[in-house]
Amino acid sequence: MKNTLFFDGHINPEIFNEIKKERDFIGYYDLPLTDITYLSRLDKFTQKHIVVVGIGGSSLGTKAVNTFLSYKKKSDRVLHFLETTDPITLKSSLEKIDLNDSLFIIISKSGGTIETISVFKYILSIKPLNKEDFIFITDMDSPLFKLGMKEEIETFYIAKNVGGRFSVLSSVGLIPLYLMGYNVKKLLKGAKKIRSDFFDDDGEIKTALLKKASFYAEYMLHYNINALFSYSELFRDFNAWYVQLWAESLGKKQLHSKLNVGLTPVGLIGPTDQHSFLQLIVEGPKDKTVTFLKIKNFNDTTKVPNKNLKYLEGLDIVNEVKFSELINMQADSIIENLKERNVPLDIIEIDEANIYYMGQLFYYYELLTSLTGKMLDVDAYNQPGVEEGKRILKEKLQNKNL
Repeated sequence: MKNTLFFDGHINPEIFNEIKKERDFIGYYDLPLTDITYLSRLDKFTQKHIVVVGIGGSSLGTKAVNTFLSYKKKSDRVLHFLETTDPITLKSSLEKIDLNDSLFIIISKSGGTIETISVFKYILSIKPLNKEDFIFITDMDSPLFKLGMKEEIETFYIAKNVGGRFSVLSSVGLIPLYLMGYNVKKLLKGAKKIRSDFFDDDGEIKTALLKKASFYAEYMLHYNINALFSYSELFRDFNAWYVQLWAESLGKKQLHSKLNVGLTPVGLIGPTDQHSFLQLIVEGPKDKTVTFLKIKNFNDTTKVPNKNLKYLEGLDIVNEVKFSELINMQADSIIENLKERNVPLDIIEIDEANIYYMGQLFYYYELLTSLTGKMLDVDAYNQPGVEEGKRILKEKLQNKNL
């Protein structure tokens, strides 16, 4: 993985030491070192349909990996996500699942997420709870954990110091991915590489992360929108994971002032969004930074056929061009355009689309989020704005039942 910056941030020399101290009480930093022998407990489950019941951090990371690698998936198993209380989507999703050949993974860090437990209850109205077809992933001693112990459900816990949106490299992501046959060792190996590059080396990745976080914080009031422009459809769900991580971690009231701050994330897919959002970047307000995410080698030789079409002779320039070359030429053209217009941008390029590089991307963005949070003077690991909404919802539900 290579990260090239076309802007310069003034590195705060103390920020690295502050992040090192966080490793003592923030759990995600050491997830790449996890002993995963516990995953062998899953080998007894043979169902074809793997159904993740969870929302936000409980599902987005797993979905990102599955989408990223779906082009070469060889497993006979099918991965499903039930992550909404939309009744039409819920029922239509369940209609696609063979309930007699399904393993339901109920994921809730708190053990009491209203959306997740509501869907769980609906499933129980059509399928009884049993230890052969259900798995729980939750905090130890949560209500869901206690239910699992009582009903002898295979229950895995999330460490209390690992936040939901930072949990993809924990049991939250590893369990469904392992069941789907993905090489989770390589996922963790990729994350471990970025961890080592940041904490043990003074190379390109460490410098890029520190400069980016410093730049984002220094120019927060000027460039308050961060666009991740990913040049492959494979990144669509990774973009969604990034948006949650960035928005929920950084949109906060500062710890040492009453100022509300934040950097708005936007996930874009190239070349599709060249024909929509790009116009706003080029000629709209100069309030955006852009990160281009590229795949160097698609390992695909598909070409534009050498066809000559009447009236379309001017487009014969694409004949015999590989689509993998075309998409990266499209990215490079937009990069050149934005550089000429002095839009702050950087490029992240991975060698190929595999699970090792997805592990790198996860850990890279988690580190960047933590660093930027420190620079913005916010707690990147809580979500008081979200919790207030949950409180109001519970009040409404209680009043409805009076």
